[in-house]
Order: sequence, then structure tokens, then C-alpha cells
Amino acid sequence: MSIRKVGISMPLHRSKKTVAEDEFRDIYTDSICKTTLPKNELPDKSFNPQVIKQLVQDELFMDGNARQNLATFCTTYIEDEVRDLMDLSIDKNMIDKDEYPQTADIEQRCVNILADLWNVPNKKDTIGCSTTGSSEAAMLGGLALKWRWRKRRETERKATDKPNFVCGPVQICWHKFARYFDVEIREIPLTDNELGLTPGHLKDFCDENTIGVVVTLGSTFTGIYEPVEEIAKALDVLWDETGLDIPIHVDGASGAFIAPFIHKTIKWDFCLPRVKSINASGHKFGMAPLGVGWVLWRTIADLPKELIFNVDYLGGQMPTFALNFSRPAGQIIAQYYKFLRLGREGYTAIQDDCACTAQYLGCQLKTIDLLELLYDGNGGIPAVCYALKDESAVGFSLYDLSERLRMHGWQIASYPLPSNRHNLTVQRILIRHGVSRDMISLLLRDLRKELAHLKNNPTLTSSNQVSFHH
Repeated sequence: MSIRKVGISMPLHRSKKTVAEDEFRDIYTDSICKTTLPKNELPDKSFNPQVIKQLVQDELFMDGNARQNLATFCTTYIEDEVRDLMDLSIDKNMIDKDEYPQTADIEQRCVNILADLWNVPNKKDTIGCSTTGSSEAAMLGGLALKWRWRKRRETERKATDKPNFVCGPVQICWHKFARYFDVEIREIPLTDNELGLTPGHLKDFCDENTIGVVVTLGSTFTGIYEPVEEIAKALDVLWDETGLDIPIHVDGASGAFIAPFIHKTIKWDFCLPRVKSINASGHKFGMAPLGVGWVLWRTIADLPKELIFNVDYLGGQMPTFALNFSRPAGQIIAQYYKFLRLGREGYTAIQDDCACTAQYLGCQLKTIDLLELLYDGNGGIPAVCYALKDESAVGFSLYDLSERLRMHGWQIASYPLPSNRHNLTVQRILIRHGVSRDMISLLLRDLRKELAHLKNNPTLTSSNQVSFHH
């Protein structure tokens, strides 16, 4: 009886691939590549993830180059280490403080660091939090002002139906705050050569219904710092003369991450007793990725307890007072990384370098006869702001110049100044981390070229010189 050995007759070579396996495959031969991507309804079937990623990526090439966007305040230079930390946190919800206690602790560390940076007099008696950006942070600061004013008025048995706040030219988030939360905005008009809020007009706009004065440290329109210390002194005088004790909120969206490092002699933060709260953008000159902001109050009492909600945290209670609820944790962790990575030395070096580049750009723009420089990069955020000396004479507008520069990839903001200076159109160029002197030299080359082109090929006619808009 013979014994059959199992496996002896099995082939030792691989079987031939099927036709389908040998068939040539390429991303762009996939069926979805033979039509346009669905734009208004969900597709019926699923597709290869690599194909979809490539097609969406191809569409994103239509966007402008973020590094050439000199209109945005936001961080566009991102280190690989930041990307890695963001990836680690992509599934963490910042609001779940009991599930992610270390992330919650990191957020509090950032608040403590900012309290120290902004000269809080008693670090144990301060409070603050992260937000999705400085706009949310500004609204929280405004809400605290409104609630504190209302509580004081109720104690005095006075009407609480007509709150207002006083400011100079402000970012759109303050107009949203006024509308969303039913507060009158008293935006003091610019006069003569003013570019921002000055102390002289305060007494004409403040009254018993004023919840606070918003002072901007780094105007979105021009880049200047509004004089916080001088405004605080004017409000002290108003208090002595009228009994009106009006607090200050500093909108430090950009300047709060610049002034502590390169403008140390300027008094603007909690070293001034009248400053009760500060907001800032971590994703602007704080150099964190989009989107993270911060708001801090001078003391715990400056944030009304009615605005604070408590959530479970390690068996105890953790306060939360942001407007948003669920939000990603990665930006907060990245902000902490930037604090540790750069320290005072690194932030000072980078902000000083950006300021020097802005001032270099300002000096170069002064040599161009067609332009009038309004802000040259000195004493405020790293930026320049300028206008045409005589738009009607040159025959083109700064909007035309923006369009011409866009052909080179540059994105430059053009817009009218606010209030009664709206007839003056300006351009603003921001210098952020990653905008090198060499990049600015290339921008100047293209700017001079396009100014010469527009001068020789005017675009305005007598019928549209006044109404031309972007």
C-alpha cells in the first residue's frame, strides 16, 4: 500500500496574474476622473481615497499661494513639528476636559504664560481661556463688560436697556458683537490726519451707559497702536470730573504678541489698572496655526460668574466660558509648543526681524513719487500702509494695482479708511514670520513694474473715478 505525500504535486511557482491584475492603473484613469466632481449632491457610490485626495488637491491649486498673501494677519509659515503635534490631536475635543486632562492642563499653562507676559498684578487672581480666534475672544471681553455694567446699574436701580461701548476704527467682530448682543457701538470718527482712537474725543462719546472703551493695539486698517496709556489717563480725568468709572478692553489681536517683545516701553496691558481684559490671536503674531485666540481678565471678579459654566474635570469642576463648545485641541497644543520652542528670545528675534523688514519696505516706498506713506512700520505692528498721492491725476486706483500684483501671485489688501475718511483708499502690506527681505525685494520689483504700467495705461475715466470700488 503506497503512501501519498501531501503537497508533493503542488506547484512551486506563482500562478499567472489575471488580466485585471496586470491591467495598467493610474489615478487619472479612474472613472470619476472622466467627469467633473460632484458639486451639488452626494455621489451614488464610493471611490478610491487616493483618487479623491488627488482630485481635491488639484482643485486647491486654484487657490492663491498663502505665503504670498500679504493681506492676511494669520500664520502661513508652519513648522513640521507643529504639523506633527496637530496630527496627534486631530481627534481630541478641547471641551472634553475630563477625557483629555493633559490637554486641559496645557491650555491653562498657556493662560498662565500670557498672564505673566501681560503683567497681571496677581497671577492667582486672574482668569482666561482659549478661543477659536480673537473675534470670539473679543466678544467674550465685550460680554463681560456688558454684564458688569448691568449688575452695577441694577444695584443702583437704574435702567439697563441702552448699553454702549466707545471705540475708534475697529475690526468687524466688534460690529458683530454690537448687533448680536444689542449694544450700541459708538465709533469715534477719524478727523484730519488721525488713523485711530485718540483721547481727545472720549468725553463727547462716553456717558453713564458706556460699558467700556475698546482700544486697539494694532489697527487692522493701518497697523498703528492706539495709545492705551493716554486713553486710560483721559478716562481717569473723566472719572474725577463726572464720577464715570469706565473700564478698558484692549483688542490686542496682533499687538499683544508683539509689544511685549519689541515695544517694552509702551504701557498698554494689565500694568494699567483701568485695563480689565485683553484679547489676542494666537494664530496671528502668536505664530500658532489657525485658529486659536486668547482672552484674559485682570481679576476673577472682572468676569461675571453668570458667564461661567462648570464641567466635570478629574472628579471635580472645571470652568468653561467660551462661546463655542466642541473645537479641536491641536491649535492650543501647537501654541504651547511655540511658547516653549521660541521663548522670549525667539519671539523677540522674530518680531524684531519682521519690524525691520517692514521699516525697510516703508523706506523703499517713500522713494516712489506716486505713493503717500501713512504708516512706515515704526511703533506698531510689522506692516506698512500707503495711499496714492492723487488718484485722479494718475488715472488709476490702488484696486487696479492690487489686480496687477495678483498676476505675480501677490495678494495685497486695498480698501477705504473707515468713518469720515472713507474717501481715502489705502493699501496695507503685512510682514509676518516667513516673509523675508528677499521676498520683499521681489515684491518691490513687481510693484514698481506695475505702477509704471498703470501710469502709462490709465484705467479710470471721469465717470468712475469717484465710485470705483473693489
